[in-house]
Amino acid sequence: MDKISPNPFQPRKEFDMARLQDLADSIRMYGMLQPLVVTRKEIVKEDGGLAVEYELISGERRLRASKIAGISQVPALIRDREESDRVKLELAIIENLQREDLNSVDRARAFQRLVDEFHFKHGEIGVKVGKSREYVSNTLRILLLPEEIIKALSEGKISEGHTRPILMLMDRPEEQMTLFKEIIFKKINVREAELIARKIAFERARKKERIGDPEIIELEDRLKESLGTRVHIEREKVGGKVMIDFFSIEDLRNILGIMESNQKKDPNAMLQKFIETKDDPNIKNLQPKKVTIEQAIKEELQKAGKMPKDEPPIVDEKGAPLDDRSPVEKKEEDNEDLGEMYSVKNFSI
Repeated sequence: MDKISPNPFQPRKEFDMARLQDLADSIRMYGMLQPLVVTRKEIVKEDGGLAVEYELISGERRLRASKIAGISQVPALIRDREESDRVKLELAIIENLQREDLNSVDRARAFQRLVDEFHFKHGEIGVKVGKSREYVSNTLRILLLPEEIIKALSEGKISEGHTRPILMLMDRPEEQMTLFKEIIFKKINVREAELIARKIAFERARKKERIGDPEIIELEDRLKESLGTRVHIEREKVGGKVMIDFFSIEDLRNILGIMESNQKKDPNAMLQKFIETKDDPNIKNLQPKKVTIEQAIKEELQKAGKMPKDEPPIVDEKGAPLDDRSPVEKKEEDNEDLGEMYSVKNFSI
C-alpha cells in the first residue's frame, strides 16, 4: 500500500465518507474482490540504485477504503508500460463512467480537462466513453452554472435533471437563482421546474411580442415589486386575468395586507420567507416513516452485507423522487441536442 501513489488525473473529487467506511468494512471482512490497476515506475535513488513505485490508474475508492481498513497489501494489475498523462486521465474517467460511479459535476470537469489539456472534441470524448456527442455537450454545460448551483449539484441537493430548466434561464440570473432556491426549499421535481422555466421563457418571448402594449408590462412589473412574488397578467379579447404565485395561506393574507397598505416589497420576499420558515421545528412534518415489508427485508440484508446498498435518491419531504423522470426519459433527454433549447427563438405566441 505504501508504494502506491494516487492518480494525479483522478476525476472524482467528492468521496462520501460513510460509503467509504462501508466499503472498508466489506474489504476487512471479505478482502478486495476487484484488483486495482497501476503502472510501474522506476526511480533512480541518490546512491545510484533503483526504487520501484506504482501510480494508481483506477480504484481510488478501493485504495482509500483499504487504508481505512488498515490493509497493508492489496491485489493489483500492473500495466507493463508507462502511460501518458492523457491515457491516465482517459482510463480514470472511463473506469468511473463504466460503473456509473462519478457525480455529474466531477464528470463535467473531467470532460473539460480532456477538452482543455488534450484538445478533444465533444464527439471524440463521446466515442471514448461510449456516449453521444449531445450527452457530452449537455454535461459540459453544467459548468456554466453559478458556483452555488454547481456546489448544490455536487452535494446531491439537486439532481442533474434539475440543471436543464436552470440552464434555460442563463441570461436571466435573478430568475435563475429564484428557480434554484424554489427547487431547494420547495422540493420541486424536474418536471415542475421545467414548467416554471418554460413559463418564464414564454413570458420573455411574450413581452417582446407585446411591445405595442407597454402599459401591461409596466403594470406586471409594478405588481411583482408591490407583492414580492412572481405575477403574470394575461390579456384576453375582453378583460383578462392576473396570476399570483404564493406558498401558503399566510402569503395570501399578506398579499391582501400589502394591497391595502400599498407598500413595496422585494420581488423574492415570499420565497425568502418560505426559506426561513423551513428551519422552524413547529412546521416540519413529524409524521412517522412508512416502510413496506419488502423494504424492511431489503434494509436488513443491506445491513448484514448480503445485498449492496442503493444509491440514495434525492427525495422530497414525502419521500417522492425529485427527479421524477423515468430511466427511458433520462436517457433520451441526456442525448437531446440542447444547444438551441435555451434560445428564446423556440418560444412562439
